[in-house]
Amino acid sequence: MNNVQWLDEVKFNEQGLVPAIAQHHQTGRVLMVAWMNREALTLTAEKNQAVYYSRSRNKLWHKGEESGHFQTVHEIRLDCDADVIVLQIEQHGGIACHTGRESCFYRKLTPNGWKIIDAQIKDPNQIYGDKSTNPHTLAMNASNAKSEQVDVLSYLGKMMAERKKADPDSSYVAKLYHKGLNKILEKVGEESVETIISAKDFDTKANEDNKNDVIYEVADLWFHTIVMLGYFDLDVQLVLNELARRQGLSGLVEKSNRQH
Repeated sequence: MNNVQWLDEVKFNEQGLVPAIAQHHQTGRVLMVAWMNREALTLTAEKNQAVYYSRSRNKLWHKGEESGHFQTVHEIRLDCDADVIVLQIEQHGGIACHTGRESCFYRKLTPNGWKIIDAQIKDPNQIYGDKSTNPHTLAMNASNAKSEQVDVLSYLGKMMAERKKADPDSSYVAKLYHKGLNKILEKVGEESVETIISAKDFDTKANEDNKNDVIYEVADLWFHTIVMLGYFDLDVQLVLNELARRQGLSGLVEKSNRQH
């Protein structure tokens, strides 16, 4: 893009910046909002990868330079007043937010105030470690993790219901539902075997890596089991209620304990 006329039509503010909204190109979900200066917008158009301007660091910010979660840009749009950019993007790693979530907009206003409704996909410490220079990330890592708690099982149950109606190309879970029960059960079987293998490995050569393998494989197994339950529109809470019944604990008490 050598023609600069299109750039001249963008109304940058007094600081030479324009807000840029990053939106998932398939689901339409707003993932984040950042700022661009003239150079950032030019590079984004040239590279087809999102480049922003960090006001806190006063420099260009190639999204994903620290996390590896780059954004491939499919389309750039300008609003009617020419002062807001919308990017239609593919979010690599499925994480746009520095808190380890799909979207930066993970809080919903309720009668009791703001409620976190999206679970973390990945712990930010695993994404950034101690190498981050982003002040927002550093501040978040220093905050009390308890304030970021969310009922993960409720979130997953809600997600399964949404993915059943979604385009198969929009997500891994939607694709599983599209392929049907046999494919879902095949994945449950695969993850069961991998869980057994990881447990045997941990039993014979216990170390931190083997322990993490067991945790990851069990997480995969539980996840695909929840996908299976979703296929039949069965709430995960029903399984927890049964486990609670076996221990002489009501399902409501169990759920209440889980949220503390």
